[in-house]
Amino acid sequence: MDSEKPQSRECHPLLRGGRRVESFSHGLSSSQMESLSAICETYIPPIPSEDPLHVGSKEVPSSKAVQSFFNASGSQKPIPDEVAEMIVKKGAPEPVGLVRFALWLLSTRLGTLLLCGSLCFGSGWPFIHKFSEMSLQKREVVLQNWSKARFLVPLRGVFMLTKAFCFFTFFSRTDEKSENPAWDAMGYHLETDENSHTIQRERPLEKGIVETMYETDSTLITSLKNKGLKVTEDPQQNLYNVECDVVIVGSGCGGGVAAGVLASAGQKVIVLEKGNYFVPEDYSSLEGPSMDQLYESGGFLSSVDGEMTIFAGSTVGGGSAVNWSASIKTPSSVLKEWAVDHKLPLYGSSDYLSAMDTVFSRLGVTENCTKEGLQNQILRRGCKNLGLKVESVARNSSEEHYCGSCNYGCKTGDKKGTQATWLVDAVDHGAVILSGCKAKSFILEKNKHNQSKKMKCLGLMATTLNTNITKELRIKAKVTVSACGSLLTPPLMISSGLKNPNIGKNLRLHPVLLGWGYFPDSISDLKGKIYEGGIITSLYKEVSENSRVKYIIETPAMAPASFASLTPWLSGRDMKENIVKYARISHIFALVRDHGSGEVEAEGKIKYNPSELDRENLTAGLRQALRILIAAGAVEVGTFRNDGQKIKCKGVKEEELEEFLDSVRAEGSLMSGEKYWNTYFSAHQMGSCRMGSTPEGGAVDENGESWEAEGLFVCDGSVLPTAVGVNPMITIQSIAYCISKKIAEIMKNVEINGDN
Repeated sequence: MDSEKPQSRECHPLLRGGRRVESFSHGLSSSQMESLSAICETYIPPIPSEDPLHVGSKEVPSSKAVQSFFNASGSQKPIPDEVAEMIVKKGAPEPVGLVRFALWLLSTRLGTLLLCGSLCFGSGWPFIHKFSEMSLQKREVVLQNWSKARFLVPLRGVFMLTKAFCFFTFFSRTDEKSENPAWDAMGYHLETDENSHTIQRERPLEKGIVETMYETDSTLITSLKNKGLKVTEDPQQNLYNVECDVVIVGSGCGGGVAAGVLASAGQKVIVLEKGNYFVPEDYSSLEGPSMDQLYESGGFLSSVDGEMTIFAGSTVGGGSAVNWSASIKTPSSVLKEWAVDHKLPLYGSSDYLSAMDTVFSRLGVTENCTKEGLQNQILRRGCKNLGLKVESVARNSSEEHYCGSCNYGCKTGDKKGTQATWLVDAVDHGAVILSGCKAKSFILEKNKHNQSKKMKCLGLMATTLNTNITKELRIKAKVTVSACGSLLTPPLMISSGLKNPNIGKNLRLHPVLLGWGYFPDSISDLKGKIYEGGIITSLYKEVSENSRVKYIIETPAMAPASFASLTPWLSGRDMKENIVKYARISHIFALVRDHGSGEVEAEGKIKYNPSELDRENLTAGLRQALRILIAAGAVEVGTFRNDGQKIKCKGVKEEELEEFLDSVRAEGSLMSGEKYWNTYFSAHQMGSCRMGSTPEGGAVDENGESWEAEGLFVCDGSVLPTAVGVNPMITIQSIAYCISKKIAEIMKNVEINGDN
């Protein structure tokens, strides 16, 4: 069997670039593709080289690369087919259906008249043009109208979806050399392996992992047995029965910690992870394949109304493998609130404080940064010039760590996610990790021994994502732990039959809005590119009069395709002139501890809207972010509002600047029907299965155990009572440590007492 697996691999093929095989399964008709090609060309039009380029200046000199980029078109084959493939595979069913319908309408004359109005009229027969027959200039006006449509709001959705996938495809696709022709024009170059001598060449989890993507029905049972598991086959039900002490769903900040603690306590642990296993030498920093393989929905997960774009890790190590390294302890004010207001004394205990120290130690957290990247330099300078106090951010990496692409996996192995720490502890103590394996439902039966909990959990049913494996897994365990995150734990519990009304409610997302500032090389003395250096090494915190944090300001990772997808599109020329400034457009964002909440009761169906207070704090934070950029020396600043809201800073009068800042608001959403709309972002998900002192107040008790099912625990960010207000990695790992320590204690007592 072992000969069937690639034991020695130069790198994982799933994270590499290269030209794609041109066989597509998007299912769009030729007439729909004709419409989509015309849309792609309108977004990214060829601009003849004889036309004067506004970027032909000392700020962005016109080079061969720039000229080539301006001549490039989004309709060049096979780009439209790749865009269609992404739309169909990554988009949610409802908006994808809307796009399909719109493309069909645009392939007809009457449909084009309906969606484009009089712009489709021609002077000769047949007098009404299909969208693809209209001039580029008229098509551009159509898309501009769609982006601002207030009464035909669905057209905004068509605009936003096609725009996002068109730009992401164009700027993320690579050739055999892992290069994209537009990157030279943007000043973007993949970070080289300057620290290649530090790259780990081994696979630390090898002795404990079963990668189901390489298995078949005939090999899986042998692989599981070779890892020390008791496995039997049930041909009648077409499944394998697997036995263990503890089964954990998820391998991130919650599941990874739980696995390490419980395996070290002598329990036979199985970890299920639906993502794949990668090590530092596998990571490529290529945006397209990395997003596809390391994130939920390939990085295109959003709320049902499209207002919130949500980033969540989906790989061995979960979010800890792709987060931005920020290691911040739970604020004391939040701990007091949870302990007192929510009546959860654990958060005010020495056990929790000790857990945070233990987590810091295991992750190798360092307090300082030897060298900061451009964006963090700008944040520091702007705050200093405004007299604002900047805090340094601790990181789970060395002080010398200068990787700007840790959000696509840390290529040097310097950043310590759970796949390099707690999960290593787990496999060293006999734990088994099944990658490419997804939990379907918990196995619940009527509880005969505990009157306070109506059900008892006996394990779970799972399936692999590899179609070569047709049998399901029935994993029997003494304890079952759900640690698949705030977006997936509630749907799994609800679909298994649990009824507690808190399950799926109280979802907190730390909503974020971005601002940007342009710092030309020729003008600014700050050197470097925005994609270089540690992602978050500094932050500014705004505290209100009652000592509550209103918002924090930090810097994001921003690779070319993401930047292009987010940048407001006003016209093809405007877009290209903005894109070539990419490497020197610094971004900072405002993040708020949300008081409003959302819900997620079915997988992929996330409902969320910031509260009025959240929007007020986001407005204040975004305005402050722009002030910081201006104070740092930006020649132009702006937001990502759909109308391209921006202002040139040189020579601007104070009253003009204040008038501009007054116009910056966290109001409007894609489907609101308001004239202007913002896109919100979230990389933190919390609270959707919160801990409570009573079944009415929470879905789990202070030990993390379900109020309804004995033996079923939740051990991830969903147990947090409210939003944390800062990057939650340390908080999630700390509460996971406390819960898993309690589970170990309970299991030890059961063994001693001989209880069932």
